[in-house]
Amino acid sequence: MIRCDIPKTIPIKKIVRETPHVKTFVFEHTLNSQPGQFVNLWIPRVDEKPMSIAYDGGNEFWVTMFAVGPFSSLMHTLKEGDLVGVRGPYGKGFEYQKGQRLVMMAGGYGAAPLYNLTMKAVKDGCTVDFVVGARSEEHLLYLEHVGKLANVKLHVTTDDGSKGKKGYNTLILEELLKDGSKIDCVYSCGPEMMQKRISDMCFEAGVDAQVSIERYMKCGFGVCGQCCVDDKGLRMCMEGPVVHNKRAREIVEFGKYHRDKIGKMHKF
Repeated sequence: MIRCDIPKTIPIKKIVRETPHVKTFVFEHTLNSQPGQFVNLWIPRVDEKPMSIAYDGGNEFWVTMFAVGPFSSLMHTLKEGDLVGVRGPYGKGFEYQKGQRLVMMAGGYGAAPLYNLTMKAVKDGCTVDFVVGARSEEHLLYLEHVGKLANVKLHVTTDDGSKGKKGYNTLILEELLKDGSKIDCVYSCGPEMMQKRISDMCFEAGVDAQVSIERYMKCGFGVCGQCCVDDKGLRMCMEGPVVHNKRAREIVEFGKYHRDKIGKMHKF
């Protein structure tokens, strides 16, 4: 993997509105990333933020972003052709073997990086159950993209029942774990409380799982220590963000709390 630690200024090739609050930014650039990794996007004199990679096709990559804070809200005001600093890719990505049966558990924005994983996995002969959940229909992401992939069964849940099955996406996982079919690995990305529940379910069922644990990423290459987790001291920008379930369950703060940029504890 070739990594760049100095921001490279790249024009936005295309902007796609996914929902009223979500846009996908397309950059024409060879990133050489793996599913589950992230890049740092930089707007001069504003801020730099880590973002999951939603697609890497070799010549271009996508970043799908909610407008939730000052940086992402400003990104949403940019136009095609505007310049953004990019550095990376960083972190440890998802792992799988050719021909496996995989289950993707996406909560909200987690659909984007798991779509990236699914695209690559099906090319390697894997079959996939893609389970995506959100608060309501307007918050669902990447349904059309996932629906176009071969050897993928799409499952949808919404908290309010506005689309798909009413309830959390873990309802679908419960059904899949009980149907008797062999599952090689479950992958999760999204709200941490959802991921903790998935971790527990897979542990109890004896099924392998990998989870993407987000923390306050700053440098991206293990120097600043901002993304270290209690009590292992693992750097989520290096030993993560993707970790195997066994290791995730050894992290004291997983599913309980996280720390902000000054180290203050915030409970989930």
